[in-house]
Amino acid sequence: MPAFYAIFATDKPGMRAVRERVRPAHRAYLRETASHEVRVCLGGPTLDPQGETMNGTLLVVEAGNIVDVERFLSGDPYMRAGLFERVEVRPWHWSLGNPDEA
Repeated sequence: MPAFYAIFATDKPGMRAVRERVRPAHRAYLRETASHEVRVCLGGPTLDPQGETMNGTLLVVEAGNIVDVERFLSGDPYMRAGLFERVEVRPWHWSLGNPDEA
């Protein structure tokens, strides 16, 4: 049975150019479901306190298990480019705002 997972990723310092260069491939990968068994439900970049500079990524995904999520992450162009300093995956119960829980 599919479950939801929250992914919190923080960029390494000084990686803005890498993020900008790889972002189109990253965004395409998130939308391409044929190559992985994960559905991205929502996501976007996190920002600095001024709300101006991207400094990480937040995703909510649906997958069969956490192993599928980890496999999905290993194929992400951001991961392959070494953008992230830290990545955390947590199982998540999406209740508030979940269209399937209306």
